[in-house]
Amino acid sequence: MPPSRILPVIVFSQFAGTSLWFAGNAVLPELQQALQLQQDALSLLTSAVQLGFIAGTFCFALLSLADRMSPRLLFLLCTLLGASANALVAFAADSLTTVLLLRMITGFLLAGIYPVGMKIAASWYSGKLGKAIGYLVGALVLGTAFPHLLRGLGTSLPWQTMLAAVSILAALGGVLMYLLVPDGPYLKKGAAFKLSNMADVFKARDFRAAAFGYFGHMWEVYTFWAFVPFILAFSLPGLPAQQLSVYSFVVIATGVVGCIGGGYLSERWGSARVAFVQLLLSGACCVASAWLLPLPGMVLPFLLFWGVVVAGDSPQFSALSAQTAPARLVGTALTLVTSIGFAITIVSIQLTGYLLTMFAPTQVFSLLVIGPVLGLWRMRALLQKQAA
Repeated sequence: MPPSRILPVIVFSQFAGTSLWFAGNAVLPELQQALQLQQDALSLLTSAVQLGFIAGTFCFALLSLADRMSPRLLFLLCTLLGASANALVAFAADSLTTVLLLRMITGFLLAGIYPVGMKIAASWYSGKLGKAIGYLVGALVLGTAFPHLLRGLGTSLPWQTMLAAVSILAALGGVLMYLLVPDGPYLKKGAAFKLSNMADVFKARDFRAAAFGYFGHMWEVYTFWAFVPFILAFSLPGLPAQQLSVYSFVVIATGVVGCIGGGYLSERWGSARVAFVQLLLSGACCVASAWLLPLPGMVLPFLLFWGVVVAGDSPQFSALSAQTAPARLVGTALTLVTSIGFAITIVSIQLTGYLLTMFAPTQVFSLLVIGPVLGLWRMRALLQKQAA
């Protein structure tokens, strides 16, 4: 039985580390004013972090870093370096190019935080991994929503102070992880560096089923999160800006309920069944959006439910990936599927934004069902195996 402190420390450290991801979004208006940035700075800033993360996860997976060195040390180094890059935006950036470079570096270093945090959890909670990762992804969801809450509350803190505070929080998370969470009893001996390691993880049939289920989930989830404020503005015209931000925070943050609740359900139903049901429900929400988005009285309850199920399957897919990957390559497997998954989000977000210039939102968001349908189809064998 792991010591009682292990899971809370991992969850806090994961939240603290991943808070670097959205720090730029929280201070964007002040950053635009200080550096005289154009209106497209939001998409550029967001894309810089995403692209950095994709590059980082690919490199970490290629080198099998999370399997060749202590994951706690890797987590610590990446949080300290990521915190430094984030703080430099406040105190050294003097142009958009510099800001984008620093945000891309931050995204690159997040590759040693988010998936590595899941590997650390896997080293402690082999039997109850769905529950443990449910808390971890719940922390990430809360971090995703947090910038909307900051904007909604209209905080008066200087933007440099906010970035510095996030950096300190991230560094603290890395230090606590290193000092208070030793290597877990299920940590396997690290793999040797081989260029074939990434291909080897996909040779496992069950791992492929879990990974492609996750890819279908990623097609939907980040696009939904990205366009929540847009959907609310469309469905509830005239909503004050501060209220819009608070509503956006609440809708996205409800994913914590799906992540943690799904984690507890996984102990009874198994991760495959929980992931399948939540992906099925979120796919149904994609279809139902064509009818429910134009109904002001229904849209908020509908979005709250969608927010729960769209995120709740994510930790179970991560748990399934960790459980079905070759034991010596768990870190590589988690990093690789995360890299591919986030690459998929960029395609989905850009395609959805383009389609919204030509079609009504009621037509566009229903197309997100493509991801869940493909994910459910690939998961069938895994679900049948669990039921047997």
